[in-house]
Amino acid sequence: MRSRLLVAAIGVPVLLYVVLWAPPVVLALSLGLLAAVAAWELMHCVGAEKFTPLTAAAIAGAAAFVANAYAPGPALSLALVGLTVCVFLFAVLKAGEVKLLHICAALGGMFAIPFAFTAFLRLDGAGYHRGFLLLPLVFSFMSDTFGYFVGRAMGKHKLAPKVSPKKTVEGSVGGLLGNALAGVVFVLVMNTWFGHQLNYLAMAVLGVCCSAVAQLGDLSFSLIKREFGVKDYGRIFLEHGGVLDRFDSVLFVAPVLAVVMPLLGLR
Repeated sequence: MRSRLLVAAIGVPVLLYVVLWAPPVVLALSLGLLAAVAAWELMHCVGAEKFTPLTAAAIAGAAAFVANAYAPGPALSLALVGLTVCVFLFAVLKAGEVKLLHICAALGGMFAIPFAFTAFLRLDGAGYHRGFLLLPLVFSFMSDTFGYFVGRAMGKHKLAPKVSPKKTVEGSVGGLLGNALAGVVFVLVMNTWFGHQLNYLAMAVLGVCCSAVAQLGDLSFSLIKREFGVKDYGRIFLEHGGVLDRFDSVLFVAPVLAVVMPLLGLR
């Protein structure tokens, strides 16, 4: 608990600064760093870190993807193409050693993970108030928090025992309802202090939907860990684990919100 409180005491203010007040370049650099670390964690999880060139390509590709999202240019696009070619070239040269799962992990680290992280840049670039950039974090962390405590207090029926034995149906429902409450509180803050006119019911429903997406993200990354016998993806956040342990739900919720919010006209 002490390490969890330490991470929260340091991490929350830093996270709030980067998301709410830091210049866009700092946001982009932070997302690039998270994506690069997450790419390494995924490679380590599937046992591909022993292939140094493959892992280096995944890490460099993740950072290049975020950089290209922030400041698109032919050089970065060419770098991504070149790194992708290198992944397959290395796999061919090491035929029999490099497996399909290693290639997929490298490509996932280069494209899927940074694509999810760059949803924050897409929202910022679309002109949304910085407060809206907190939504992927709020809906991910609140769903997890309410789900955890409700599950601890009332959980009896297993949700997905083969994937995450401790998660319960009751905890899942707690996450859904907790996110509805989080959505209402978010609207209250934005309408009261920032002059928005958001709809309470719409945001509550969006919170419920995002909780379902967040729980799917959590279970999906737990499934990968279970398949490869890994307890945590990393230790960068101490007892919270690695980037993929802490941001697994965010990686699912952020791109969904980046698509849904403009469609719903949320401003």
